Amino acid sequence: MEFRTEHDSMGEIQVPADRYWGAQTQRSYENFKIGIEKIPSEIIRAFAVLKKAAAMANNRLGKLDDQRLSLISQACDEIREGKLEGHFPLAVWQTGSGTQSNMNVNEVIANRGNEIAGEKLLHPNDHSNMSQSSNDTFPTAMHIAAAISIEDNLLPAIDLLIGTFDGLMKENQGIIKTGRTHLQDATPITFSQEISGWKNMLEKSREMLVMSLSGLRELALGGTAVGTGLNAPKGFDTEVAKAVSQLTGKDFKTASNKFHSLTSKDELVFAHGALKGLAANMMKIANDVRWLSSGPRCGLGEIFIPENEPGSSIMPGKVNPTQCESVTMVAVQVMANDVAVGMAASQGNFELNVFMPVCIYNFLQSVRLLSDSLISFNNNCAVGIKANKEKMDENLHHSLMLVTCLNPHIGYENAAKTAKKAYKENISLKEACVELGFLTPERFDQVFQPEKMV
Repeated sequence: MEFRTEHDSMGEIQVPADRYWGAQTQRSYENFKIGIEKIPSEIIRAFAVLKKAAAMANNRLGKLDDQRLSLISQACDEIREGKLEGHFPLAVWQTGSGTQSNMNVNEVIANRGNEIAGEKLLHPNDHSNMSQSSNDTFPTAMHIAAAISIEDNLLPAIDLLIGTFDGLMKENQGIIKTGRTHLQDATPITFSQEISGWKNMLEKSREMLVMSLSGLRELALGGTAVGTGLNAPKGFDTEVAKAVSQLTGKDFKTASNKFHSLTSKDELVFAHGALKGLAANMMKIANDVRWLSSGPRCGLGEIFIPENEPGSSIMPGKVNPTQCESVTMVAVQVMANDVAVGMAASQGNFELNVFMPVCIYNFLQSVRLLSDSLISFNNNCAVGIKANKEKMDENLHHSLMLVTCLNPHIGYENAAKTAKKAYKENISLKEACVELGFLTPERFDQVFQPEKMV
């Protein structure tokens, strides 16, 4: 491998000749060989947005000339388009402010811009980082990446599954089945009502996520090192927020209090709470689906789901609810990530939070996993759910909890006696009720109508 010599305030260091990063990136790369977790690509793209926006704002405010604005913009566009992948090698487990990743982006922009220009016009600190600090750029990148990931990836995935459940509700109108509470038989519901519960869970989670976006659209940029805005021109914060909005097509605004935005991560905690709520709902939905499809002969067997792959290396013909299992594992990971996000957010000391890389790493993983798993569950399972009407009807009429409809006619205690006798003697509710003398066969048939219990 060939190397070139780069330098920073600490002196000279050798950097791979085919990489655009510089001395500060190389020092971090060598000093933090920890794990395999790298700064997420969503953060790198968000940095490209904010660096271009900062250059635009500096240009409008008379601090950066047109030529350098053009060079920075071209380099940032290449980063956003994925053309410079492989030039951002740093670990999540670095400085807690994300300073080294901020400088990684600054160095790549400067070196790539200078290459485009054919001369050295850009300096990582003086131009790429003009009017900025790592302390306000990294939290800004976190918010941009979080908001875009939720809005562009997760919300469409939720909408996809909502649409599928809406179609299943219409397809299964009028099918009555037994309800269940505590994993025990309960009074009847329609299958459409059961599906409507799943659908509304997603709708509620979506509402909570949309609510969280307003906080994520507030940007720390302009606070610089400690929130005072030192070395940033007057009006930079509002001007750069306008530029970020222009570049993303989303309504970002400057944070009203930069001292809060540098040290607090409560907006991310709030948003991740909504992600955890969605994970909890998906855990419930996936578990319902695999319980209802359990069998094929010795389980509930009330629905059929797609058979996607063999389920056993030893039992021929076995097929498992693998999409449900995948969703539930994702849910567990998201719930675990919520602990990390919350703990990281609690580590704001004085004017800065120093757990930002691990906070956003877990946050973006949760968004990514939920987005992908909802689409996979929809396409490979939910769209193929079919009601086993015969089994639903059989289970319904074997349920002892249908006795509840007799309460108004024979009273709670007599209804309980009827159910216990039917269960103990393995006879029907009608036989038990008539034998106990509570109703005549004709009267029982008049009042015992499961279809009216829904």
